[in-house]
Amino acid sequence: MPELPEVQTTVKGLQILLNEKITNIKIYSTKLRYEIPKNIQKILKNSKIIKIYRIGKYIVVNSQNHYSLIFHLGMSGRLRILKQSTFVNKKHDHFILKTKKNILIFNDSRRFGFIDLFRTKKIFKKHYISRLGLDALDRKLNKQYFRDKIYKSIVPIKQILLNQEIVAGIGNIYANEILYDAKISPFTKGCSLTILEIKKIIKSIKKILRIAINSGGSTLKDYASVDGAVGNFQNNFKVYNRDGQKILGHNIKRIVQYGRSTFYCPGIQLISKKRK
Repeated sequence: MPELPEVQTTVKGLQILLNEKITNIKIYSTKLRYEIPKNIQKILKNSKIIKIYRIGKYIVVNSQNHYSLIFHLGMSGRLRILKQSTFVNKKHDHFILKTKKNILIFNDSRRFGFIDLFRTKKIFKKHYISRLGLDALDRKLNKQYFRDKIYKSIVPIKQILLNQEIVAGIGNIYANEILYDAKISPFTKGCSLTILEIKKIIKSIKKILRIAINSGGSTLKDYASVDGAVGNFQNNFKVYNRDGQKILGHNIKRIVQYGRSTFYCPGIQLISKKRK
């Protein structure tokens, strides 16, 4: 699933569409996770794109007429941009937005992504956005915010990092890498974390995500940036998808937590047993 680094990389690539006027929109299939609003063409045609940015894992495209497109890439979704002369419709292309120079295509083989349309000034009232916690790269994400959210929690820290209502943007790949970098066991309960450990986790969140963004994200199966370039952060994985391999003399293990694969090094990632 595309996580914050992949979404941020996509947003960067989409900036080529800024100040372009939408000339046409075609919907090939309305049935993704949610049905694509059928009035998108009517509302957005001939409107200029004025801003493109990210909220958590959501991509927001603001138009001049005060409406915004919201994209979520789901498990296998991706956006690509082509020149008009090079466009060829591919399998699983569900949505196409045309400008005079470019074509934006939303492709999703598993159909867990979605496209929505909402008035720009009311975006933060959408249920899937209003519930989000602080962005993982937000300066306000500090030890006090994090402690206040988790100090009573008996949920393991790995699952806490995946909770978008606490911290927005982190998915399974980066949760594994963040906890290895912080040397924290994925089994440590939120209520057991010390202030020092919380500080380490926050530092690792920002470190790992920024390195991943600079690497263009991670490409395992479906993900590629809007121009087709693949990410390189998978070449820097320390524990993710490396079960059975050794790191600093210790074996990396894989277990399943809450239905998701967790990769960790028990010799390095120690369990915290008391809270200070």
